[in-house]
This record gives sequence, structure tokens and C-alpha cells, in this order.
Amino acid sequence: MDRALYIAMSGAKQNTLGQAAHANNLANASTTGFRSDYTESRAMGVFGDYFPSRAYAMTERPASDFREGPLQETGRDMDVALEGAGWFAVMGPDGQEAYTRAGDLSVDPAGRLINGNGLQLIGDGGPVTLPEFTKIEISKAGIITIQPAGETPVGVAEPVQLKLVNPDAKQLEKGEDGLFRFRDPNTPPAQADPTVTLVNGFVEGSNVNAVSELTSLIALNRQYEMQVKLMKRVDENTAATTQILGNQ
Repeated sequence: MDRALYIAMSGAKQNTLGQAAHANNLANASTTGFRSDYTESRAMGVFGDYFPSRAYAMTERPASDFREGPLQETGRDMDVALEGAGWFAVMGPDGQEAYTRAGDLSVDPAGRLINGNGLQLIGDGGPVTLPEFTKIEISKAGIITIQPAGETPVGVAEPVQLKLVNPDAKQLEKGEDGLFRFRDPNTPPAQADPTVTLVNGFVEGSNVNAVSELTSLIALNRQYEMQVKLMKRVDENTAATTQILGNQ
């Protein structure tokens, strides 16, 4: 009986992990530039000194979905979306370079160019900081040109080139903060790719399919209920067996 109980228990536990992954996708259905995560389940044998006579279920997040999300028109001068493949380079919370598709840009009181998640974008000279300005333009190639405050219309500050990269998606993985980094931590930062272009006045929406994620959540919930019922049935059978043996 313990084998059936163990399999049911491990299956129920892994179902909850799968539900968490799909729930996270669903919660980010409206997050700018979000990439959904895939999940998969498989049986794993328990290896030891003897033959693997027991198995347990395991849920994994093998990769993220790199398909592009829909473009959403905003009309804002500082909203930009990547046209096709590519990434914005940003400073992650750990101070290291990371990559994102979120292009809902703004400037904080300190002059830092940040996206909607508060992450500072990186340019050709490092993290981008802009002086106070009255007008800003971001070209298709990612070149930022501003009209400094107090200057005459002909006076412009030196342009800043955003760092736009396009590394092999197979080398990237998503961290718990939602940012993408190289799987191998020893890989140097990606080089800027001049072929990556932007679309002005748009942001890229999430590529989450809400209907698909909700359907997966319902299916996993039913599987969880089945595993719980199986554990209850095994417990009842064990109690019945114990009672029979005790009456002999």
C-alpha cells in the first residue's frame, strides 16, 4: 500500500507546482513583454542500492515561450516595442546585465531611464541617465535624442544609443525576477546587435494565452483531486487490511 500512497502523494505535490507555474502565467497575461513558461511532467524512478521499484512524478519548467506578444498602441513618445527578435539590456536587481522585452520607458527623478518595472536601461556607455529635457525622440535604431530644458530649439544633447541585443534564445533562461540571463553564468554579456529595431508608440504585450492557461489549471486541479481521492482510498484499504489481520 505504501507504494501506491507514495505515488499519489508525489503526484499531488507536483500538481500543485504545475498549478503555480500556470497561475503565474495567467497572472501576467497583461504584463508588458512577459514571456510565459512551459511545464511538463514525467515519471522518475527512485534509484538506490537496489532496482528502482518505486517512481514519483516530477513537474519541470523546461523553457520559456519566446514567441512575440501582440503590439499595443499607446501613442507615448517613450513607449517602444522590439520589432521581431531582440532584447533590451537592463541592470538587474543584482547589478548585473539582464534582458527583457518591456519597453514602457520613463525617466525617474534622478534622470535614470527605466522601464515599467523600475529597471534602468543600458546604453552604449553603460546605464542610461538623461539630463532634464523638454522633448525626447527614440529612433527605430534605438538612438535617443533629447531637447535639453532651457536650450534653444536647435540645441540638442549628445544622442544615446540603447543597447539592443539578440543572443541565441537557447542560451537564455528566465530567473525568478522575470528577467532573462545566460544559462552559463560565465558567459560574457551579449554584444549589441545593430539589426535589432524598434517600433515607436507601441509596447509589446504578454504572449500568455489566457484560455490555454485557464484550461491547464482546470486539468491540473482535477488531477490533484484524483490523487487526493487515491490517497484516501489507499488509507481506507490499509485500515481494512489491518482490521482483517487483527481479527485472525
